[in-house]
Amino acid sequence: MARHSMWVSVLRKWAKMRDIYINIVDGTPRKIVAIAKRYPSGHYVEPHEHRRGQLMTASEGIILLTTPEGAWLMPPERGMWIPPGTVHHVRMIGTVEMHSLYIEADAVPGMPATCQVVGLSSFMRALMAEALTCPLEYDLHGRDGALMDLILCEVGRMPALPLSLPYPAHEPLAARCQAFIAAPSIGETIDDWCTGLAMSRRTFTRLFRAQTGLSFANWRQQACLMAAMTKLVAGASVTAVAGELGYDNPAAFTSMFKRAFGAPPLTYLKLRANS
Repeated sequence: MARHSMWVSVLRKWAKMRDIYINIVDGTPRKIVAIAKRYPSGHYVEPHEHRRGQLMTASEGIILLTTPEGAWLMPPERGMWIPPGTVHHVRMIGTVEMHSLYIEADAVPGMPATCQVVGLSSFMRALMAEALTCPLEYDLHGRDGALMDLILCEVGRMPALPLSLPYPAHEPLAARCQAFIAAPSIGETIDDWCTGLAMSRRTFTRLFRAQTGLSFANWRQQACLMAAMTKLVAGASVTAVAGELGYDNPAAFTSMFKRAFGAPPLTYLKLRANS
């Protein structure tokens, strides 16, 4: 009974803190609210939504964000855009130092209507870090207001990165996709999936593209890229990752990675560490 009462107290305290947090984010009379939070590895943030759009980044750790429409993997020093009103939940992979900008929906016209992992220049990361030093109700006409206006100018210039994975609504296909995500392999073929789902190749191909917006080959590669990024950032070798994902050799994996990110895995990770 004592233990139950303790957990009830903890949950009530957490709910109250969460309500205060949401009230700060949604109720501050400014176009941007900047907040930093640190999370332990494995921390899970339950499904929720914000009235504002959210741009987040992490100086360390990986963030896996999931919505009913798909999953997005954000490596360190990259960004994640979450549109206003998007219900999402988040899992932390490694200790995460998160910086978030909550932006009024009308402050930056033309932002994506779906979640998106984006590249952040060193300039943009510096702006986000500096925004955290400003008071919540910063001076609109002073230096802090100018800083926030500059951020709004830069937000629309962020390039999208191939670290998203749309989910199909078709239940048997969705179950097959979830099984693949749990154990991704570049060697699985359309014919393997057609056999398992008792579909013709033509029916499967049309259904898959209609449900996800991607070809099977592109979706499979995205899933493997997301798995690879998680393993590489955690310290796995290129050879080990290539083998786990079913590539014939490390060179084939490196070639795929370079096409997606513009640099081989080790070079990409070194650039990220030094950026």
